[in-house]
Amino acid sequence: MDRKIYKIKDLKNLDIKDVRELYKKFVNPAQSNAIKTFGFGQELADYALGQWIYLKDGSKVLDFSGGYGVLTHGHNHPRIIEARVNFQNKNKMEVHKNYLSQYTAALSSNIANLLPGDLNKVYLPNSGAEANEGAIKIAYKYHKGKKKYLLHTDISFHGKTLGAGSISSSPESNFSFPGIENIDNFKYGDLSSLKEKIEKYKNNIYAIIVEPFSASSMNFLSEEYLINLRNICDKEDILLIFDEVFTGWAKTGELFYFLYHKNLIPDILTFSKSFGGGKASISGYVVRDKFFKKSYDSLQDFNLHSTTYNAFGEENVTALEAINIILEENYCDKAKKIEQKIKPELIKLKEKYPKIIKEIKGVGALQGIRLSTESLLTTQLDKYIPMVNLNNSRFVEKVCYASIINSLYADSKILSAFSQNKEICLWISPPLVVKMSDIDYFIDALDKTLKKGLNRLVIELFNSKVFSLFD
Repeated sequence: MDRKIYKIKDLKNLDIKDVRELYKKFVNPAQSNAIKTFGFGQELADYALGQWIYLKDGSKVLDFSGGYGVLTHGHNHPRIIEARVNFQNKNKMEVHKNYLSQYTAALSSNIANLLPGDLNKVYLPNSGAEANEGAIKIAYKYHKGKKKYLLHTDISFHGKTLGAGSISSSPESNFSFPGIENIDNFKYGDLSSLKEKIEKYKNNIYAIIVEPFSASSMNFLSEEYLINLRNICDKEDILLIFDEVFTGWAKTGELFYFLYHKNLIPDILTFSKSFGGGKASISGYVVRDKFFKKSYDSLQDFNLHSTTYNAFGEENVTALEAINIILEENYCDKAKKIEQKIKPELIKLKEKYPKIIKEIKGVGALQGIRLSTESLLTTQLDKYIPMVNLNNSRFVEKVCYASIINSLYADSKILSAFSQNKEICLWISPPLVVKMSDIDYFIDALDKTLKKGLNRLVIELFNSKVFSLFD
């Protein structure tokens, strides 16, 4: 058996068939099969800049997927590349636990100085799930393990590790893994549902974790609700955790979505995704001083939570530069201008295609379209596609969203994505470096796609043999 060991120079000679075969043998065959049925699964990217992905055949793709929350700065922002290259060229030290890190110190200072109140103590792991688990641990430790319950919402998504996955309520989590003990959920945005759970576990809840803006469902918590939640947590001595892993760092038009509401401060804030500028795997959580002091601020406890790559120099420098770009290039203002440009156009499309578009949702540069798929349930589409279970409304929904994504890419070379919570949305999430002319191009392409009608789009999807995605 030939056990090939690749060198970097070999990679330029790999074509899509080679890569698929390697996925099949060594990565994940089902993942490869799922992706190959779309147009973007038939091609390989060569490089990417800003809002554009350039393919090996010389064509380019407009990326409106947002990199699933990562690409606020776009692909390979030149300032971020420069910061990383300079770090490397000067042989800077990445990480060593015996030295304090000037990179971690400065980055943590910048984060704290951008946040309100005493949100001052920063920890920097690698992923959003890690940040959320770190936040949960510190809340539990603050109460010395005497309080046992953790509450989350019924549409939450906090990650896919065993811990973070156990407090994620997405229906896409179709297998029951072990997780955190003593958890329960309440209805998102429903104050009475929350109060019922507070009463049920009275004096025994150590933390509540919520997404002020749920990117996976495009729903948000009102200011009134969040203030009530804050007051309840204060009264019951419960730590309030805001998860802004997806929505943080200017995407919604504020540095963090909760900052739309003045005088509202969580006890712990978590973030990741675009925090790394599209180049670094880094996340963070920030804790209010008084809670950190009682949890980890002692010689006995300061090392209770740590990770191998915390304080990794190049990752810290990348995030440091990413934040400065956000501030100096007015990314919050850019997000608001994108909303001002794109939302009225999406509303016009809703009025033009009322049988297809049910709702336009979103804030800033994170917009979404909810489709009206009920009409497909009453058609004779099963004559064309006999294996489709039209009685399964969620199956039909996913097929419809996938058909639009498929058409946008095939006809207009636009890359898009859809969320998969209890409510599915077509994500419209351009990087904040996008041009207004790119938005015009996207709207025109979406108009041409919707003009085909859902039935035709779904049949086109079937013809591309993509239905195996939803088995």
